[in-house]
Amino acid sequence: MALHPDAGLPPKPGQLTDIPRLVTAYYAGRPDPAIRAQRVSFGTSGHRGTSFADSFNELHILAITQAIVHYRKSIGVDGPLFLAKDTHALSEPAFASALEVLAGNGIDVMIDADLGYTPTPALSHAILAYNRGRTTRLADAS
Repeated sequence: MALHPDAGLPPKPGQLTDIPRLVTAYYAGRPDPAIRAQRVSFGTSGHRGTSFADSFNELHILAITQAIVHYRKSIGVDGPLFLAKDTHALSEPAFASALEVLAGNGIDVMIDADLGYTPTPALSHAILAYNRGRTTRLADAS
């Protein structure tokens, strides 16, 4: 396999994502449900898309989180919800949006004490440790 000519070199300015613009688009975007590419889409690790194309934005996160609240209630889950974030540029605003919905619905939310990034295995371990020995008020995650 041939190496890409830019391998090992710093990125060129045109190759960098404009993070402030990306975050602004997250809050300002208004997806059109009639446009398939702007609908909520999930991949192997969660919601997928970009705020530049209105396929990952605050309205998506608010709706997804509210659906999680309704689903938890429908199946009787009343323990805390562990909420984490990763290093993706939109993780921080999505975290804040989700937290707002969860708090507004009275859900007990467990987050990293330092508001840091949480690898999925660490999140899973925290839930298992919390649930160990419990039979009621079991935790889950989002």
